[in-house]
Amino acid sequence: MKLTRSKLKWLFIAKAVALFVFACNTEKPKSRGIKISDAKTYEASLYRQNCAVCHGAEAYGKEIDGKMVPSLRFGDIEKRSEEEIFNQIAYGKNPMPSFKGQLTDEEIWRLVKFIRRDLQGKTN
Repeated sequence: MKLTRSKLKWLFIAKAVALFVFACNTEKPKSRGIKISDAKTYEASLYRQNCAVCHGAEAYGKEIDGKMVPSLRFGDIEKRSEEEIFNQIAYGKNPMPSFKGQLTDEEIWRLVKFIRRDLQGKTN
């Protein structure tokens, strides 16, 4: 099959339209877990007081000073163990600060469970 100039032009237009459609898709991932702003639990309160400023009001992540702070609902966080999440919160890792002096171990574990159960919808 020989591609004529007209066919090449239409092929180029079709590819450009497809690229435009995919590039314009700015929807957030489908919601998972609870809506933090409506939650009345102690864990949600801890999140709002200590985490929302960087991770966003609903934990989808946000941009700060040109750098993206990760989501706590989707992505890399889902691959981490509960112990790794605990250590990240407790001891920090640049640029995240340590919360060991602000939160008790029990509060940190409650945040870990909150992230897993309430934000990610995981039962284990």
